[in-house]
Amino acid sequence: MREKTESFSFRQQFRRIQRLLDNATVSAPEAPESYELADEAPARHDDLFADTEAVYLEPPPSFEREPGPSPDADLEAGGDGYPVDVEPEAPGAAPAAVAPPRPPYPRHPAPADPGDEFAMLVRRDRVVTQLMAQGIVPEKKVRLALEQWKRMRREGVKTPLWRVLTRDKELDRERLYAVAARVYAFEEIQLREDETLQFLRGINEVFTEEQWDQMIDLFVLPVAQEKEPYRGELRWIFATNDPARPEVNHLLQQLAVRRFELRYAPESVITSLITQAFLGKNEFLERLNEDPMAFDLGMSYEDRQNELIDEEALEAEISRSSLINLFEAALVDAVHQGASDIHIYPNPDRQIEIHFRIDGELKRWHTEERIHPEAFLAVAKDNAAGVDRFDRDIAQDGFIQRWIDGALIRFRVSVLPIASAAQEIRAESIVIRVLDDRKVLTDLRELGMLEVALKRFNAAIREPHGMVILTGPTGSGKSTTLVAALHQVISPKVNVLTVEDPVEYIIKGVRQIKLSHRLDLEGALRAILRHDPDIVMVGEMRDRATAELAIKLANTGHLTFSTLHTNDAPSAVSRLYKMGVEPFLIAYAINLVVAQRLIRKLCPTCKTVDTDLDHDLLGHLGFKPEEIAATTFYRPGNDPHCKTCRGAGYKGRRAVAEAMLFSRTIRSMIMEAEDMIDEEALRDQAVKEGMLTLQDSAREVVKMGDTSIEELLRVTGGSL
Repeated sequence: MREKTESFSFRQQFRRIQRLLDNATVSAPEAPESYELADEAPARHDDLFADTEAVYLEPPPSFEREPGPSPDADLEAGGDGYPVDVEPEAPGAAPAAVAPPRPPYPRHPAPADPGDEFAMLVRRDRVVTQLMAQGIVPEKKVRLALEQWKRMRREGVKTPLWRVLTRDKELDRERLYAVAARVYAFEEIQLREDETLQFLRGINEVFTEEQWDQMIDLFVLPVAQEKEPYRGELRWIFATNDPARPEVNHLLQQLAVRRFELRYAPESVITSLITQAFLGKNEFLERLNEDPMAFDLGMSYEDRQNELIDEEALEAEISRSSLINLFEAALVDAVHQGASDIHIYPNPDRQIEIHFRIDGELKRWHTEERIHPEAFLAVAKDNAAGVDRFDRDIAQDGFIQRWIDGALIRFRVSVLPIASAAQEIRAESIVIRVLDDRKVLTDLRELGMLEVALKRFNAAIREPHGMVILTGPTGSGKSTTLVAALHQVISPKVNVLTVEDPVEYIIKGVRQIKLSHRLDLEGALRAILRHDPDIVMVGEMRDRATAELAIKLANTGHLTFSTLHTNDAPSAVSRLYKMGVEPFLIAYAINLVVAQRLIRKLCPTCKTVDTDLDHDLLGHLGFKPEEIAATTFYRPGNDPHCKTCRGAGYKGRRAVAEAMLFSRTIRSMIMEAEDMIDEEALRDQAVKEGMLTLQDSAREVVKMGDTSIEELLRVTGGSL
């Protein structure tokens, strides 16, 4: 019978739906034992009632969902969030029949002593209980996540414990979300990519642009429509990797679709659909492909190859739309492919080559032979602020900004004159750094460091004073790690200053000093001492003066971050010593030195088991016989049809690091140094104290199945 009341409390609504489902012999998921751990109510960043709304989206024929208050209404009014066993009846009314109790959700005992706090808290989170029972997450990981969860609670951030686990880069996020979806009774949907993409294109006009943006932000997509068995009405099917997320259900309620159902799909599937359906468009490439004259770019000087180009002819060619489209297409596609840099230069055959640096390696994107090389270089320079395209004999720096996929992307331009085999060409090399603020990491766990290094790094950046140094070659992710570290310590209660040249990313809550020809690094550091700092980041210690000033900041009660270009952690101490910094300053100013590299991760879609193993090489790399026997080694699949890596075999990178903590013993060894620092002795002592070297860390990543032996050798070399 349809309820006549237009609106009623969520407790009553929950009870009525439960009775209807019990009468239909359908078992509904029970409410959690406690919200103190799981925080499963939407008003408190909770998941359970979000999934309750989704589970009952298709009520039996005798019930139709009425408009009324949101599921959060009872919570916002001060309720405890639990469904009542018997709903209130009107005075004098006959007592309602109470539904028989449902069988309890199967519980798995916590692996630890049930009397301790850990076991009690874990039992309250059904997802974590299942993850541990199935052996997906070890107890050690849960204990680490629990400490982080407690810290977040103290800071006022409420989130379920299992969600904290999803931030651990060493765990399989898709398996975690899949288990959570099963616990909350969400059905998994199997999607065929081609059919789903065709469906998405067909319903493009059904939802507004703002609604599509909101769905993309939350990783939820409408993927099908089905007829209901009872009424024959069409029901929308939405898929997401996180159906228990409250914001997803709130959004679907606002879409004004009459009937819908939410199902689980793996994150990789949703990511691929979003990328291909919404983020993969490049209107400039489309213009080039649609225009039959697109590649008639004015290359008409075959008979004049030894003549210098006429400036008027060059000006006319620069104005051709095809050249501009090609340049803009390169910018857009670099963002779509996740490139960090764009390289543009003429080759000896008078062709323009465009390369993208993706995951640390240059890959050719396009070679164009039907244009004047100088014309395309002039287009690139003409689009950069601060660059004079008529000056071809000096180094220049410039800047470009573009709105791409709804985000403001900044490009830093560097121009250098280079020699060319074709003497008539005044050749230049242009490198464009892609600065996408969406890729800035704010969580240290997203860097992919192993637990040993991460724990030391976390402890060092939370010290009240002292120095943390990042070392490594250019492109090893030092700046990315420092920015992530700053996000951990930024607070309105502290004054955070940075000195960088150049400033790449604008960090909220930080005062970033801009250097110029009138304010150099040394001058900025001297001024900082009078600027009441609490935390200071120095982009790079380049010489003795800047190193001593940075160390002075650390020794005078400030937490200081900086970088050096050295190969490993012990050699950073030696470098400072050779700069002329006194040993006692080095010993007592520095808390931690982290040497870092970025190692490519194997494509999860096409990676294959490596059966052709060189046991001698593995032994040389430090693998023990028992480790070789227990490890499944993988190699890149290089599948040209793989939509995840596009045949590269690798997708994404993670940090491998060695973190040398300055213990009392290591400080004493530095103080006792006379003519030189004994790097080997420092390394041996650090290893005794628990430090994993770069190769040790890379070896662990191989054992996890995240990278290959080939990549380990490329990044860390073969020496021990």
